[in-house]
Amino acid sequence: MQEAKKILDQIRKKQYHSVYFLMGEEPYYIDQIADCIANEVLNEDQKGFDQLVVYGKDTSVNDLIANARRFPLMSDYQVMIVKEAQDLSREIESLESYFSNVQPTTILVFCYKYKTLDKRKKLYKTLQKQAFLFESTKIRDYHLEGWINTFVKEQNYSIEPKAAAMLSEFIGNDLHRIANEVKKLQIILPAGTHITADHIETNIGISKEFNNFELIKAVANKDETSAYKIGYYFAQNSKNNPLQLTFGLLNNYFNRLLKYQGLMYSNPAQNPKILAREIGVSEYAMRDYQSGSQHYPMKKVSRNLHLIRSFDMKSKGVGAANMSHLDVMNELLAELFN
Repeated sequence: MQEAKKILDQIRKKQYHSVYFLMGEEPYYIDQIADCIANEVLNEDQKGFDQLVVYGKDTSVNDLIANARRFPLMSDYQVMIVKEAQDLSREIESLESYFSNVQPTTILVFCYKYKTLDKRKKLYKTLQKQAFLFESTKIRDYHLEGWINTFVKEQNYSIEPKAAAMLSEFIGNDLHRIANEVKKLQIILPAGTHITADHIETNIGISKEFNNFELIKAVANKDETSAYKIGYYFAQNSKNNPLQLTFGLLNNYFNRLLKYQGLMYSNPAQNPKILAREIGVSEYAMRDYQSGSQHYPMKKVSRNLHLIRSFDMKSKGVGAANMSHLDVMNELLAELFN
């Protein structure tokens, strides 16, 4: 996210705001900015006197304001970081008086995670004028592989598309976890390494052959042999490959395939980049939709969506008692390919 990178650069250049209100569904950038302030503004000797970290559930607005009004003892600034600030929600509007008249020697940071302020209220409007107000939004699925590529490049590595897709499919849009897995690779691999699917499989434990990414590829290409092999592997490793996750991803694939076919029907000459954005996938994944469109006409795609929902119910014991993981997978694949 460019806005986050911009503010991190400003902090490192010692260009500070009196209040940082960091909010939103994605905690990764909130933590990045808060940690940067905690590490960059004061040195280790100053932190013992002029840096305070509190938690929303353990403090009150009155205590926050009283502490924020203090003058620093050993440095030019006092740094206050309020973690889990969303726990202040019931009384947070009372902070408006402080935001209207801040203490210029205090850098006050709020980590307001997983939610946002009501943009209609006075507090939000005051923050817009008087503070650095940052909303951290979740990365969309079709941007995730691009985010991984950028993050890896920033660490002085590169990554092949399949390896990025494996991380995206296995971890999802948990940016903290993706960053941690990449940092594990940094310990093992020398700087400048081109990260491959083999590196991911060996060091992170994601199978490069037997995963949902490869299953969808096999289904898209009507590669029955590969699909059944993956289904068997999933059944033998059911704890790490729950049916509900597989059904959810297959459902997403056929829903997007239906949308892809509709867009291609209305404009067969559409730019692949625009198509990828419209259906919500990376450009690398587009080959699965181009291939799937050749094997599954729209009527069959609609039927397959119904089948997946039906087998999802069966996997939960509705209308199919005592079916094993392998039985459910094999029967579903047979129906999808039929």
